[in-house]
Order: sequence, then C-alpha cells, then structure tokens
Amino acid sequence: MNVLLCPLSDGGYLYPALAVGRELRCRGHRVSVLGRAGAAPFAAEAGLPFAAAEEFGGERAFSAARWGVTGLAQFRAVVRAARQARADLLVTSVLCNGALLAAETLDVPVVVLGLSIHLWTYRSGGEGEPQYGRSRANRTVETLALYRATREEAGLAGRPSRWASTRSRAAAGANAEVRESGPTPGGPPPGDPPPGDLLPGDPLLGDALLLRGDPELEYPGAELPERVHHVGPLPWEPAADPAELAAVDAALARSGKPVVYVHLGRFFGGGTPWPRLNATFTGGRHQAVVEQGRTGDPRPAPDADILLVRKPWLGPLVDRAGFVLTAGTSAPVLGALLRGRPLGVTPNGSEQPVLAGALLRAGAAVHLPRTPGPDPAGLLDAAWRDERLRTHARRLGRRLAEAATDGPHRAADLVERIAGQPAQQPATSRENHGYSISRPGPRGLGEPLGGRTTVDRPALRLP
Repeated sequence: MNVLLCPLSDGGYLYPALAVGRELRCRGHRVSVLGRAGAAPFAAEAGLPFAAAEEFGGERAFSAARWGVTGLAQFRAVVRAARQARADLLVTSVLCNGALLAAETLDVPVVVLGLSIHLWTYRSGGEGEPQYGRSRANRTVETLALYRATREEAGLAGRPSRWASTRSRAAAGANAEVRESGPTPGGPPPGDPPPGDLLPGDPLLGDALLLRGDPELEYPGAELPERVHHVGPLPWEPAADPAELAAVDAALARSGKPVVYVHLGRFFGGGTPWPRLNATFTGGRHQAVVEQGRTGDPRPAPDADILLVRKPWLGPLVDRAGFVLTAGTSAPVLGALLRGRPLGVTPNGSEQPVLAGALLRAGAAVHLPRTPGPDPAGLLDAAWRDERLRTHARRLGRRLAEAATDGPHRAADLVERIAGQPAQQPATSRENHGYSISRPGPRGLGEPLGGRTTVDRPALRLP
C-alpha cells in the first residue's frame, strides 16, 4: 500500500504523523511525506521520503497559523503529490480541509490525526459541559463553514460529500428535533447547521479521526462520533543536539533555581503573556525555560530568570523541569503528562479552552490568570508544592504512557483497516514507542517521492 502523509508541518501535527508513518513503513508499506520545505530534515530523521509542498503549488498551505485560508492551495498540492506517489490512502491532520477534499477527488481513504481531545460536537451526551470560550456547536459550525468554503473554491460544491450517505437515523432525528424546536441557548444561531450535522457522517472526521489523548479527557457521559477512535499519544520528535542541550544546562546552572518549562501557544488576540511571565519569574523561587513556538516579539525583563529558546524538540526540556506552564495545546500537555509533570494552564483560543477544562476536571492542572495578579510567583509556588496536583498528573501520565507504548501500532492497525487490508505485524520487531519523544530516532535519508506501485491511477484533471 502507498501512503501519503500530508499533515500540517508544525511539529505538534507533523511529529505524530511521522510516528504513524514509521510504523506503517515497518509493516512493509511505502510511505511518503508532503509538507513545507522546512519539514524535510524531520522526515529524513524519521527515515521517510519527503516532497516539498512548494514544488506542488502548496506554498504556506501546511501552516497551522494559516489553515483556514489556504485550503485550496493545500487541496491542489495534495492532489498533485498523491498522483505522483500513486497514493492508496492519505494520512492528514485535523483542520486540513484541502487534504480531505483531495481524498474525495482521488477517491482514496483518508485518516485524520486529531488532537488530544475531540473539538467538535459529541454524538450524544455531554449535557452540562461548561462551554469554555465558545460552545462545541459554535466551533463545529465555524469549522464546517471553512470546509464548505474550500469545497466551493475547489469546484466541488455541486456534488454531495462521499461521507454524507453514512449519516445515521439518530443523527437525522437530532437534526429534525433541532430544526423543529429552534436553536437552544448556547447553540448555533438560526440558519447555521445544527450540531447533529457532525454526527456521524461529517467530512471533518475523514474515514477515521484518531485522538491522541485519553478517554478521561472527554466530558463524562459523552459519546464520540462513530468514526472517532482513541489511539493514545504518538510520541516522536527529532533528537536534541547535545551541544544545544549543554548550552541550556549551562544557562540553567547559573541560576540554580528549580526549572519551569513554559510553552507559548498562539495568543489569538488574547494579549501578550509577557507581563505575567516577567512578574512570575523575577525575584521568585523558580526560573523558566520559555519555548517561543510560533509566537514572536519576546519581551523578557532584563532581571527575570527566563531563558528563551526555539527548539524543534521539547522532551529534554520538560525532563529538566518540575512544572509546565502552557496555554493548553496538545503537544506540551502530552509532553508534560507523559513525564508526570503537573501543569498550569492559561487558555486562549482553538483547542486550548477545551483541553484546559479537561485537565482541570482530571485534577492534573491548575488555572493561572492571564494577567499578573498581586503575587503570581506565589501562585506558581503553591501549585508547585501541591502534592495532590502532582499525584493526579502522575496517574493520568501513567495511563498515557501505557497507551503511548503501543499508540503508533494501534493507529497503523486502523489505517490498514480503513484501507481494507488486514492488520499486519511489522516485518521486524517494532520500536517500543513509549517515551520515544525524548529518545533519539534513526537518522535516515530521504528518497524520491512515490516509486513502484501495484495501482496505476488515471490522471486527474485539476479544477
């Protein structure tokens, strides 16, 4: 089977796809990667052939920061690359509308790698869930609107989605009930698709949506859509450079204070976190390693105990920390929990409020205010010393670590099932994936995209 990985190229989306791709390749499948040019070294280290999206007209089409406006370019790039690779199946990321439409155009299955929690409407249950930031129904409606806009741009609006026929009678009944009774408080406004439109045959899920968290993170009593599966963490990241780690250790040793790892997510217009960070790490008991991620304009105070970094790996930095501060995105949350580290969360947009709420319910995190209060360093110190918080983080972390050991294997089983192939054991003993987010991976060399295949698909005409 020929598999094309076409996730977003940011590490939090790319690395889980590479973990699945490595497992599929161990089973004898041909696996290729499509992404922006800067992702090439990571695919090479994972031992997978790579093609730059820019060569297929997909400039900036695989950026998490631009996912909502580059769907058409992504669609065209994936169609062209998949034709060249003779792909039998696509593996993409959540929010990759272009890849979903490419799979439909090519008439191949598509497996979507999701986040650590489900973002959209549940199949059933979930009543009483606090709606952090925005409701699930609102998030579902807005995401579907972007998908449908891309579908129209691609010239596919005139034909029904291939997933439309899988809608269940229960979903149709839910739609009818919503339309008859009118919008509910907190639900979508009149004229928007009701929440039931995502249950269970919606295109956002692809042929299967794989969640990387733990069922405990979903709201109690809620039922996921039928094509959504938990596979657990898919831990892979590039090996840390020893010289870079030595430089980090030397900088931390100069202060000697206990280390807090801070991972900045996107602000989504919520204001800069730097006043709070400066107040927390100036004159207090702790120092911070701040991963800037996709953010810019760092503003550490001159006397703050803050070390700024921008690294393609986070595992070794979390290993050196005793606490993790994050906005609530999946990569730092899973990285912290896999190591039993408690979290302080300051959510803003996207998945952040949903995941932060789940962590608070699980007792593995505390909420820290976005703006500095009277004693931010004291709040952090109290959270650091909270043994109950650490106990819950370790408990949830053990569950995730157990799932991570076999996560890529479970994901590959589902990929093979979706492709209509029997699940295979790899030709060689598969890697123990647990905690591989901290371990060096093999340093392979890339090879040309595609290659020999048993399926010769006819050329497709692009819109």
